[in-house]
Amino acid sequence: MRNPEETLKILDVFKKKDANPPTELEYTNAYTLLVAIVLSAQSTDKGVNKATKELFKIADNPHKMLLLGLDGLKEYIKTIGLYNNKAKSIIAMSQTLVDKYNGEVPHSRDALETLAGVGRKTANVLLNVWWNEPTIAVDTHVLRVTERLDMCDGRTPLSVEADMEKILPDEYKRYFNHWLVLFGRYICKAQKPDCKDCPVFDFCYSKDKR
Repeated sequence: MRNPEETLKILDVFKKKDANPPTELEYTNAYTLLVAIVLSAQSTDKGVNKATKELFKIADNPHKMLLLGLDGLKEYIKTIGLYNNKAKSIIAMSQTLVDKYNGEVPHSRDALETLAGVGRKTANVLLNVWWNEPTIAVDTHVLRVTERLDMCDGRTPLSVEADMEKILPDEYKRYFNHWLVLFGRYICKAQKPDCKDCPVFDFCYSKDKR
């Protein structure tokens, strides 16, 4: 693990390139954002946006989603990986939101994690994007980038989150996931990383460096 001050220097590079990076998922409210995040697991944001463009026109809250039903939902998201299981989770999640939360998305990680299809990463992304909380969401991109750049000792989502919680001030936590996801998606890719265009090339000592 590198010196925490060096980790902040890496993040400063990303900050200079884009101080306020947005999520690439398209949404209109907390519920549609939550659905989009659930759908994005092991899928591309572009693919999710293509599917939800029409879906959210008719089902932008849990009541409408339940009216659409499981089979109806599947028709909209069948181009997305694991769509059968995701559809079941979204319908079950929507039912819980109607039954327990009057159709509103709860502003609590613990409550969010009781919903079908919602794990810690999904909850953290929602809290970060919708409520601007300094939560650290760790997905495959974040795992890969933190390991390649030796930003922390952790090698699992929970351990990376715990390590970065200790290192980062809130101002960095707010955008940490977005910086690393965009970097991992377009530059530090799993296969054939684009090292020639890497803004933090000099910080990298990874065996994957090209």
